[in-house]
Amino acid sequence: MSAAPPTIGRMGQVRVARVAVDVPLPHLDRAFDYAITDEQADDVRPGVRVRVRFAGKLRDAWVLELADSTDVERLAPLERVVSPEVVLTAATASLVRAVADHWGGTFSDVARLAVPPRHAASEAAARPERPEPAVGESSGVLAGFPGGERYLAGLSEGRPLRAAWNPVPVADAPGDWSGGVLDAAAAVLGAGRGVLLVVPDADALTHLGSRCAAVFGAGSFTTLSADLGPAARYRNFLAVARGDVRLVLGTRGAVFAPVADLGLVVVWDEGNDALAEPRAPYPHAREVAALRAGAEHCALLLAGYGRTAEVEALAQRGWLVPLAHEAREVRRLGPAVRIASADDRAEDRDPAARAARLPHDVFGAIRAGLASGPVLLQVPRAGYAPSMACQGCRTPARCPRCAYPLRGERGGVLVCTHCGPLPGPWSCPECGDARLRAPRVGVRRTAEELGRAFPQVRVVQSWSGHLVDAVGDEPALVLATPGAEPVAEGGYAAALLLDTGLLLGRPDLRAAEEALRRWLGVCALVRPGSRGGTVMAVGEPDARALQALVRLDVAGFAAREYAERVETRFPPAARLVQFDGPRAALDEAEAAWRPVPGAEPFGPVPLETTGEGETWRLTVRCPPAHGDALVAGLKGVVADRLSRKAHGALRLQVDPF
Repeated sequence: MSAAPPTIGRMGQVRVARVAVDVPLPHLDRAFDYAITDEQADDVRPGVRVRVRFAGKLRDAWVLELADSTDVERLAPLERVVSPEVVLTAATASLVRAVADHWGGTFSDVARLAVPPRHAASEAAARPERPEPAVGESSGVLAGFPGGERYLAGLSEGRPLRAAWNPVPVADAPGDWSGGVLDAAAAVLGAGRGVLLVVPDADALTHLGSRCAAVFGAGSFTTLSADLGPAARYRNFLAVARGDVRLVLGTRGAVFAPVADLGLVVVWDEGNDALAEPRAPYPHAREVAALRAGAEHCALLLAGYGRTAEVEALAQRGWLVPLAHEAREVRRLGPAVRIASADDRAEDRDPAARAARLPHDVFGAIRAGLASGPVLLQVPRAGYAPSMACQGCRTPARCPRCAYPLRGERGGVLVCTHCGPLPGPWSCPECGDARLRAPRVGVRRTAEELGRAFPQVRVVQSWSGHLVDAVGDEPALVLATPGAEPVAEGGYAAALLLDTGLLLGRPDLRAAEEALRRWLGVCALVRPGSRGGTVMAVGEPDARALQALVRLDVAGFAAREYAERVETRFPPAARLVQFDGPRAALDEAEAAWRPVPGAEPFGPVPLETTGEGETWRLTVRCPPAHGDALVAGLKGVVADRLSRKAHGALRLQVDPF
């Protein structure tokens, strides 16, 4: 049996380090006191990493504060100081605590998102000289929007102004999102304060980095992204934590970056789901940025071609100010947008249109666009024929061995996701028909058909795993899945949005909002209508999202989306918590949510049965004003059951939609 760890004196006789131990258990989600030995005294300060003995094991921890007294009878000493580097500043620790409380997580869970793993060699490496950002003339992009000049003037004066900016979705100056973002950054940097720019993905980060290098100078900023690798990421993080740089760019995790004297946080493409953290407690960078702006009294800019219901709610409350043109002005500056009915097939009028399975109007738009440049076609699905069905009875085609869906490949080959190519012919188990149809086709099949219809035109394909970054200004057919669209030099002459019903028909609260966001992103790649730029969507003309696209009315669509959320009491008009676990845990949870004013339960409903038993889901919603009480109560249930080592896994998720 191992000896008990040593303890040190009574409280008034020792120096105390109050630490957060890296243990992701809700019932241990609090600070613990440890004694600082004389040998450690020079290195222990708030924000450093230490090792402590906790429940008989050595654990990592962060020092939150130092104290001269404690209520603990006898203290164990810190085992050692891992590094004298301050990696968790007081402001970051406060933000981590706020995020953990808001989303029902633990300090440990969120701190792992905020502070990258240590890389000792990076700490020992020489600190390179970093030039100050060279602040020059503004691009004039943001100042060209209503309220833009006033916003920039306030930033240069150090005022904590909050705004939502919607650039015009067009491949022209009013749609230059990075130019507008850097205008705001320059105003704050010129005032001597720090700036944090958060983007959803590596492509946006690369683009913004190249613009920053051109505007502010190479080496005047740093980037934070998981794609950098552990050494480079930690090295760049240290540059921020040490105060060596004032301008920081990064993906969602960078929203926690310890920028000194933070004056502005910008989140670009705020509705992009890549900004939602997939790890517990699942915070969204947009909300984290808003929490940070309030806590650190800094300016905030939430930007995107689209606008989410969350940002609309903040605008209607007056918490932030919209910076956007009226829809009429957006239509004047943007590309011309039309809808072609999906039923308008033109077999009798145009044999080429029949070969490509496109409405006659769309086929005409392609021809017109190719006369002056490249044409983009957005196809919602990758692959050749992602799903197959019986021609006779429309029953989905499934593998005769494992019953998984079949997909079609070139040459009529049927492939099962699990078993691979089918060894023999297929026939429908319902009606016996051996004929097959493709209810939906992917980007490769569409490219093949268009290649036959336009044999003299170059065809470019882009999808996840086969990304094309850019194309020239010569005529070409460019087919891409959503999010994989290449940038065209000078903008596309035309863009076609195919199978819009697939995006709108998803069983998701945000289906219409997300579809419009992606379509506006396509518009942003197209020349303005004054130069012949055209966007045509194939779908139901009565679809509200398509109508908003035609009008380029981002604000109106967001207002209607938010009004529906208010009527149906979905986030952000309500706080909603999903609680998954064994039925006994959900029954215990009633005592936690029942006292919350306005709390309304849904369920429980069974989810699945595993080796640990049956998992159920309880969903509870309440007015936003009481959301913190609801989350805290349900988190308390999780903590209590874990402390008792009650049977069954538990999962808590706040505002999961």
